[in-house]
Amino acid sequence: MSVLVVDGANVVGSVPDGWWKDRAGAARRLHERLLVADTPFDEIVLVLEGQAKGGVKAGWDVHVRTVHAARDGDSEIREQARQALASGGRVVVVTADRMLAANVSPAQVLSPSWLLDQL
Repeated sequence: MSVLVVDGANVVGSVPDGWWKDRAGAARRLHERLLVADTPFDEIVLVLEGQAKGGVKAGWDVHVRTVHAARDGDSEIREQARQALASGGRVVVVTADRMLAANVSPAQVLSPSWLLDQL
């Protein structure tokens, strides 16, 4: 099983399109794009934090699972990557956060621009 773990704040924040005026709306737009994306992943985990959580309910929508971070997004992303790795599948984390990227090994890390190119 292949799992893509998406740092929602990082991906949304990588495009200066006014997302900061409506974080929930920006999260909803990313979620909608992930729902129709043609990717090679069996599961996409979208991690949201703060005000962005208001844009998408937690839970499953087709092959996208939205997770609301209880504390900070980085901790939740690390936990989601850890769980996916424990199941023995291929795990890719999308983030530009270098500290986070260093802490999700052996998961592969790809940039927000890679993901946006896929969408």
